Amino acid sequence: MISEMEAAFCKGVFAAETIFLFNLEKETVTIVVGPDGYRVVMGTTPEPADCECSTGAGMFKRIWYDGYRPGIMDFLGGAIRCDNPLLLPGFLKAFGR
Repeated sequence: MISEMEAAFCKGVFAAETIFLFNLEKETVTIVVGPDGYRVVMGTTPEPADCECSTGAGMFKRIWYDGYRPGIMDFLGGAIRCDNPLLLPGFLKAFGR
């Protein structure tokens, strides 16, 4: 997925740098998305995340590759835990999803 991000990135989705922290089972990935670019950090960064999301790798792949859009039950049922779910659609849009 990370190798595909560069070709898919869409500028201008976010007006300011927005930090996403994804906890995917045993891996943590921080993706900082700005107006003109993004950067990926394996692990965490010192900056606080604007959106922290925890889910299984399978769910993340389903969203990224299959176009699945989680519903309220995915969040209420615990398949996805997120402190700012309203930022997630913008993240997907920034990468053409």
